[in-house]
Amino acid sequence: QVQLAESGGNSVQAGGSLKLTCSVSQAISTYSRYCVAWFRQAPGKEREGVAALCRRDDSTYYSYSAKSRFAISQDNAGKAVYLQGNSLEPEDTGMYYCAANIIGRSRDPPQRADFTYWGQGTQVTVSS
Repeated sequence: QVQLAESGGNSVQAGGSLKLTCSVSQAISTYSRYCVAWFRQAPGKEREGVAALCRRDDSTYYSYSAKSRFAISQDNAGKAVYLQGNSLEPEDTGMYYCAANIIGRSRDPPQRADFTYWGQGTQVTVSS
């Protein structure tokens, strides 16, 4: 069973930075192809894909709004996936979720329907 746990959410001022961590259970390393993605959901809005990283070829995918300010990466052991956000804006406020699939593919930007495993989320609040 693939398990995910997010951490690193916080309250920051506009223009600040945050680094979120998604801790990935050992089970995912048994698959040769998988993707891990970050989604976010603002109050009253749909959950949207921010970024994804696919292990098969280390390809990355970003939403249009995230391309210039967010970066997804992973540690060498494959046990953590990070989302670095810079120049944060109040519109970046929301619950950030980590998700994974074992098909090894993601649309660009990542779509909720393509991901099977989900974490509980970590809250990011950006104040102006």
